[in-house]
Amino acid sequence: MVAIAFALSMSMVACSNDGTLSELLQPAATDDQSHTHTQETTSSQPTTQTTKANQSHTHSQETTSSQPTTQTTKADQSHTQSDEVSATYLGDYEISDSVFGTNTTVTVSNDVRTITTNALPDHETGVFPNSGNPNTISAQSATYRYTTDPVYTGIAQEAHVPGVAVNGVKFEPGTAESVSCATGETYRVEGLQETFNLGMDFNNAHVQPTGAYHYHGLSDLLAETHRDSTHELVHVGFAADGHLMYISTTDDYTSSYRLSTTLRTGSNCNVSLGPGQGPDIAVGGTIPDGTYTSDWEYVEGHGDLDECNGISISGAYVYVITDEFPYISRCLKGEFTEIRQMGPGQGGPQAGDSANGGQNGPQNGQPNLAIAAAQLGVTEDDLRAALGAPPPNLTSAASDLGVSVQALQNALDASRQ
Repeated sequence: MVAIAFALSMSMVACSNDGTLSELLQPAATDDQSHTHTQETTSSQPTTQTTKANQSHTHSQETTSSQPTTQTTKADQSHTQSDEVSATYLGDYEISDSVFGTNTTVTVSNDVRTITTNALPDHETGVFPNSGNPNTISAQSATYRYTTDPVYTGIAQEAHVPGVAVNGVKFEPGTAESVSCATGETYRVEGLQETFNLGMDFNNAHVQPTGAYHYHGLSDLLAETHRDSTHELVHVGFAADGHLMYISTTDDYTSSYRLSTTLRTGSNCNVSLGPGQGPDIAVGGTIPDGTYTSDWEYVEGHGDLDECNGISISGAYVYVITDEFPYISRCLKGEFTEIRQMGPGQGGPQAGDSANGGQNGPQNGQPNLAIAAAQLGVTEDDLRAALGAPPPNLTSAASDLGVSVQALQNALDASRQ
């Protein structure tokens, strides 16, 4: 990737900031880039570990339509934490890239980080349009305002756009594509799977009908473009609740999700993926393989990360983007208000990402049982069994689970996709 780094021609312009520098915050310079950043004091920032320098990656130049659906997680993972806390993009900065057209300006004032961007990535992408994605990447006009003083609540709340990368490209791991059955089941299609071609490129990203390029999973190029030579965790983004988002260059942080062993149910099922993708598909009696979001279940302690792909390192809560489900956080554990744009592919109040311009799925949203179960302190299998076939009897389900009806309703509502 050295050739890519030399081709970037990136200008990183430092601006002034009134914040004071925490004793533990040590700025780290990015490899093959000349820039400085004004640092700010934050309530909690993540500790990083020593990484391997000159890590090599090979990327195909063609868009791929399939992604791995099963990952092996390592339980009881041990980490050697460094005393150094590093985050490259804490203060004001600008990315202006003549090669890729990126224009992103970030300013920090009064505990608010304002990100103004045309949302063009500062690295190579796959070819768009392609057979699974008919859209062309185009410049956007987007502004995000996130707190620089995050308040951790410990309560998982769903986030359709959980954050934005340091280059201004948004993270949007969910999709609007779904499979709905006459028997009442609705299955949300995952962006990274092998059954349906959603036109993902080698960055685990694709394009919405509006032209907005966005990440569904881990991008090696995003990490390589913004990494430094001494830290294992690369600061790559800001979550909507103000906490920082990282990629581990050594994949040391593992997800706590695993594939369910419960067979899917549903008959007379149709796909809402747009022209040429359906409409009929067999669902009932099939084995969860990662095609649908509900194929995955959260098991506390199964890996290193919590249900939102978060972890506390040296007292700082951060989110880690992984090559295992959920890839990018689907929920956040800090205070935030999600402002979602309307329009095709932008995700209305109940819609997710739609790559093919198809239907946006059920308008009332479907609960994510893994998230709801985690909030209730029960297993996903127990919650699914208690709810039974739709429509569920919440009074009976709450009694079976040993929780109040209101607590059950609140957990389901908070987890809706």
